[in-house]
Amino acid sequence: MSRSTESFSNTNGIHGSTPNQGQAPKTSKIELDVPKLHSLPSEQQNLYLLTFTLGLEKQVFSLSHDEICLQQPHITKQLLQIVQLVAPVPTRVIRNSLGKCWSYMLEKGDRKPLYESINQLLGIISAGKNEKELHSRHAAVYCLGEVYKAAGDSAITLSEVSCSSLLRLVKLAQNHVGLRAAIYRALEKSVGSVQGSLDEGTAREIWKTARTAASGDKAALVQANACRCLERLISSTSHFGAANDFEALKTTIWKTCDSPSAIPRRAAASCLAAMLVKGYSDSAVSMLKAKPKKSKKSGKNQGAPLDDADDGPSRPESPATKRSVVKLELTFAAILAQLSSYYVRSSTSNRARAAITHCYVQVLQRLDHSVVQASYGQLVEHLFSELLSNPSISYDRYRLLLTRKYVQKILTNCVSSQILAESGRLSAAKTLINDVLKNYPQAVKETVEPSKQVLVGALAALASLIESLGSVFSSLGDACQDALVQVLRHPSYTVQISAAYCLRAFVLACPQHLIHCASICMNNATRELAHLSTGRQSHRRCVGFANGLAAVLSVSPLQPLFGSLEISSRALSIATELLKSSGRSELRVSSTQVQVAWILIGGLMSMGPDFVKIHVSQLLLLWRNALPKPLTKENTAQRDLAELSYLTHVRECALGSILSFLESNQRLVTLDVSIRIAALLQNTTDFLETVPVRKKDEDASTRIIPSLQLADLIIMVRRRVLQCYTQLMNFGPASGADALGDSKLLNLAVALFADPMYAPSSLESSIANSTANFESIWDIADNGGFGITGLVHGQNIRALPGEETTVDSNDRRSADNCLEDIDGTLMSPIRGAREHDSVHIHIHEGVRMRQLPDPPATEVVNSAIGLFAVVFPSQSPKVQEFVLEQLTTHLSAGTLQRTPGRRAAVTVNTAMALLGALKVAAGETRAESGDLKHPAVERTLEALLRTFAIDPDQHVRHIGYEGLGRLCNISGNAFTTNEVNLLIDLIVSNRDPNARAGYAMALGSIHSNVGGMAAGLHLRKIHGVLLSLCGDPHPVVHCCAIAALSQVAESSGLAFSGYVSSTLGLLAQAWSSDTHNEESASLGTSNTEIERPTPLVVARAINSMINVLGPDLQDNSKARELIVSLVNQFDRDESLTVQAEGLRCWEHMNLYDPGHVSLEVYVKLLQKDLRSSDGLTCAIAADGLYNLARRNVQLVFQVAGEGFEEQIWLTLNDQPDLDGIRNLVETWLSQTSLTDAPQWILRIQQVLTKCIAKQTEMVPQSAKAAAEPELQDEEVAGFATNETKENGAAVAPEPSQELLQWQVRVFALQCLSNFVAIVGKDLDLDSESIAGQVLQSKVGDVIRMAFHASTSSVVELRVGGLKLINQILKIFGSTPDPDFSEALLLEQYQAQVSSALTPAFNSDSSPELASAAVNVCATFIATGMVTDIDRMGRILKLLVGALDSINATESQETAVGDLHGLSPNAQTMVRMAVLSAWAELQIARADHGYLDKVLEPHVGKLLPLWMSSLQEFARLRFEPDISNHSGPPGSDESLEAVYAALNRQTLLKNDS
Repeated sequence: MSRSTESFSNTNGIHGSTPNQGQAPKTSKIELDVPKLHSLPSEQQNLYLLTFTLGLEKQVFSLSHDEICLQQPHITKQLLQIVQLVAPVPTRVIRNSLGKCWSYMLEKGDRKPLYESINQLLGIISAGKNEKELHSRHAAVYCLGEVYKAAGDSAITLSEVSCSSLLRLVKLAQNHVGLRAAIYRALEKSVGSVQGSLDEGTAREIWKTARTAASGDKAALVQANACRCLERLISSTSHFGAANDFEALKTTIWKTCDSPSAIPRRAAASCLAAMLVKGYSDSAVSMLKAKPKKSKKSGKNQGAPLDDADDGPSRPESPATKRSVVKLELTFAAILAQLSSYYVRSSTSNRARAAITHCYVQVLQRLDHSVVQASYGQLVEHLFSELLSNPSISYDRYRLLLTRKYVQKILTNCVSSQILAESGRLSAAKTLINDVLKNYPQAVKETVEPSKQVLVGALAALASLIESLGSVFSSLGDACQDALVQVLRHPSYTVQISAAYCLRAFVLACPQHLIHCASICMNNATRELAHLSTGRQSHRRCVGFANGLAAVLSVSPLQPLFGSLEISSRALSIATELLKSSGRSELRVSSTQVQVAWILIGGLMSMGPDFVKIHVSQLLLLWRNALPKPLTKENTAQRDLAELSYLTHVRECALGSILSFLESNQRLVTLDVSIRIAALLQNTTDFLETVPVRKKDEDASTRIIPSLQLADLIIMVRRRVLQCYTQLMNFGPASGADALGDSKLLNLAVALFADPMYAPSSLESSIANSTANFESIWDIADNGGFGITGLVHGQNIRALPGEETTVDSNDRRSADNCLEDIDGTLMSPIRGAREHDSVHIHIHEGVRMRQLPDPPATEVVNSAIGLFAVVFPSQSPKVQEFVLEQLTTHLSAGTLQRTPGRRAAVTVNTAMALLGALKVAAGETRAESGDLKHPAVERTLEALLRTFAIDPDQHVRHIGYEGLGRLCNISGNAFTTNEVNLLIDLIVSNRDPNARAGYAMALGSIHSNVGGMAAGLHLRKIHGVLLSLCGDPHPVVHCCAIAALSQVAESSGLAFSGYVSSTLGLLAQAWSSDTHNEESASLGTSNTEIERPTPLVVARAINSMINVLGPDLQDNSKARELIVSLVNQFDRDESLTVQAEGLRCWEHMNLYDPGHVSLEVYVKLLQKDLRSSDGLTCAIAADGLYNLARRNVQLVFQVAGEGFEEQIWLTLNDQPDLDGIRNLVETWLSQTSLTDAPQWILRIQQVLTKCIAKQTEMVPQSAKAAAEPELQDEEVAGFATNETKENGAAVAPEPSQELLQWQVRVFALQCLSNFVAIVGKDLDLDSESIAGQVLQSKVGDVIRMAFHASTSSVVELRVGGLKLINQILKIFGSTPDPDFSEALLLEQYQAQVSSALTPAFNSDSSPELASAAVNVCATFIATGMVTDIDRMGRILKLLVGALDSINATESQETAVGDLHGLSPNAQTMVRMAVLSAWAELQIARADHGYLDKVLEPHVGKLLPLWMSSLQEFARLRFEPDISNHSGPPGSDESLEAVYAALNRQTLLKNDS
């Protein structure tokens, strides 16, 4: 939806001044001088008319009510005069401006001329059948829609004739796409205004015509607007609530859902969702029972012609003969069934499935959130059983993975992120655990055991819930742990990998379960290994538990306080024993033993160099035994299939552990290690060459793994070899990389990604590969894509290993934009899955973890391209030239001409390989850059890349021109000059739109990569040719030319300032021209503009112009006025992406020229966009507010007005990771903490206790119990009771409300801590600090907040609460009470502090919490609030108990209170915290004599402990690593001493 113009009504937009053009006093009458207009040259007439229209609009918006009423007839006359112009015709911008004028006058002025205005517009619309006047009718239609939108409720009597006139115009507009789209948009606005008063007959005519257009029109814009019109009829009238209307609508929607454009698909999904939500009824049980036969019958008639299905309901009937109408009533289950029934049809296209997924999302968003929460179990059962488990979906691999992605989007991005609150997500997780996971294996006959696909879907949904909930999930920790361990037994490898990933997410969120989960997995794996020969599926169970253990072990480096060296060393011992004993076992048993062993070793590799380095020599020996030199080819051929499969399987498993080693231990990859690993990889490559090719199907009994043939195992081994080679080349030592850079690797890589011979993976691929059937490689949905790489996904190119990526602000997409990502899944024939590569679980973090691995065959191509990229630049020129000739030969092979699918795949692969090599040569990766500057190599590369740059496939063109830019960057000025001249000559001589577009983008890429200084010599020529291409009528050409011009401007900087004036004029023409937007008359132009919108690239180009001018905007009034006029248009555009670019423009305008930007309007605009449903727009608005706050935050809040503060916290509650809002609050705090101290304390208190309306029903009992503090003693209970009485804001929330998300409360508590720190520093400088006095008077409130935080169920809040108490004790510990000078200020809070410390020593505590509590104990005693040792009570008792625990015998673990079972690292942390606390007391002893009694009984124990800690710190800090060598421990080194290196960072951190 476009932004409302109401905020601009009194300010003429954000701009602080008004342009001179078209300006007139409010009392004067502005008139269009038509003779003068026609006397101007044709190229200036459009600009003159645009200037006049914008000036008229500004005058209208500046008028008061009385002035509008006075001038309304004259202004209406001027508007009609512009509408009726034959030359120049009113373009889109002018039409929009005219409509806004009419709308504003009718909203703010008098409605008396309303009927006259409608009749005048209808007269233009209905005037004859002359097609030459279509442009005027187009403008009249748009204005009529705006008139009805603004005041249609006052013109109901004219609605029938207006709608009829618009419907009659449809036939005349068959050759004008923009007019047809405008008609349906005007009908939508008319219906929305008139609503239920619309005549049913007229509504039925609109319904029928819109349905015909939605399903049959070839223009995507018309289809979308027709669907929006249908949706408006459904939502705003009561005429379309019958079951037969729904059936007719479904027939239309299913056809629209097959549209190649995403815009009409989304509109169709929204329309159907509106109908389903309108028909929702929670009491439609009887109808559901009666409908199955009827719905089945209607399903057979879905293919009936549209007219037949529409005959009955479309004709108005007399009341006497009217049939009884069955009202549409659907339960939640029935709504879901309507969608799934079409989704699972084998004839349904993937585009339609994407649209249905949109419809799922829309339905769930529009239903009441309490309904979705209450029906969550029903929803997941439907998605898992009806979609994922349907045979038509599960039997097709691509459909299955696509459906998995869609189900994940529905449950995660829609339901979990947008609908469920924190308690709702906990309830959802509980539902998944109890109702799905715990039903496996089947324990009760009444429950159905979940299928494989159900478990996979549930595990993925649970993992996402755990990641979003974080430590809050600990309330369900035990139940989740038991369920996941049980599911690891499942015989399906896919379920095992999904469970392992979910277990990893669980342990990462709740690390206190790490040791227990690892122990359970290890014990179960050991037990199953002992039963491998019994035939009870122990083979598969062993692999499942091994993967689970590896996933858990990979969390140890991320949670070092919870890891266990004992378990890690035990896992390594088990793996080593298995490898040793595997040779004595039967073949299948041995294969399982080997697989389990290498999985465990791979998981241990992720623990990092500190653990791995002492085992390197042992690992090299194990790898050498697993990857020996192969025997002769004849010897290998004599082996049977089972033995060959075993040998191949062993190599694949061993290579997986090598890959994990290379990923996580790059510091250990020395020259010697890299050479040894390279030799092992070469052995494996030689082995693959000796394995005979067997074309006949294998007997299942001969397979080591039943689901994998020998050919599959070979592919998996080849994938690992290439991945390891690529890692060695990128992260190994430079000298080792030179040794590895063998030309054989190049030949291997080229053969794998560019070989013309390719066998399709399925019958569908073979059919699609025929020339007659082939359309696009990106539409081949077989998860193979004729061997295409998975590195290319639309315009997004995946980064190479070691590549440093930067996010282009123009291409940023919000991760929360669920709808955008749904359509993005269709942009590749390849779908990833976690089961494609189990090693992926424990070697990748962050973004790479979310990138699912491609199928093994695709990963072979990906890795071959990555290897080619790093090896090719380091070869000699002769080798490079030979390889390029080989690639050229492959691309022109005759075989590819007969197989278009493989030809397209080889083209994409080759282009991607060359681009990767150029990235390496340009120094964009960590690999050695090499050299590509040989003339022959440059010429061949240039020819290949130029061919790619003009390819009909836009994605290949994108790769081609990006490569050309980098080639010029590394080849020097002479090559760049020749290339620029050649490209310009080709543009002039070539009329092919794809070629002109590709060459234009190549010029932009060259200038961007070479840089402004080096490319400055070519700026004039490049600018001139791009400027001419911007006016090209072909949409692809002018869109690419404008995008390239924006690139040139950005890279040129100030050098471009001389070209700004001419560029701005052309961009203004492009923005206003009807040939440069989707409302064009031409069908081809309109559809292309829908996919590649020129207005968006124009907005980005304007932003580039702003950055070029910079502060010069203040002096260049002409350019500034034009920019402001355009940016105001961006703000009113209907496209959210254009609005986002407009926000960026205002942000930069305010940066460079704040004097000409209205702060008030700009802040209001940012406030509005902060509530946007589009994540990108919201993020830009947050950044804009932050940048404003950096100047003067108080002024920003003053302008924003009341409610802005609450909006900030609610926005942060919706998006806890929104950096712009966090930065804004931190800036606000730093600027105002000393001046607004009372407000900050109250503000944080309100945030910590703020309750919002619950979007869910009831909190689960377990979660509710966990959310409340355990009142174990009278002190805590009394304090909680008193606090409730004293402060009403802190009362526990009602059942229908809940607190803000825990991430927001943790951030608020951190802000309070920062505030206290700032005030504390100010007190040190000025003892009379006003802020310090305020904090002193409010110290009770601060301690109360800290107490509530320290008794929360969230670990982060508990730690933050104790740290806050520690801060308060340090600042005010010795401050006397102002009311009772003989007492200290904090003495009255001793009970509260003691009560806050108690939970930190419970069994459910954590080492961080215990350490923080120990520090608080020491600070409390050292401050002198209580000098009598007998009155120190529990606090001293806790500190003494902690000292006694660490002074116990070495065989006894360190424990503090009831906190037991700590890992060695955690014990070290607690131990050092206790010793540091006693050391603080010893230091304070000099000033406080009472501490003598505290310390004297314990000094004898403390001195040796302090000395040993100092010695240990000195040894770790100044001595080399204990295990600096890479060999095994010596005879004089104990295992504990060797593993001490793993604790090094933890020890240093705590000792210091």
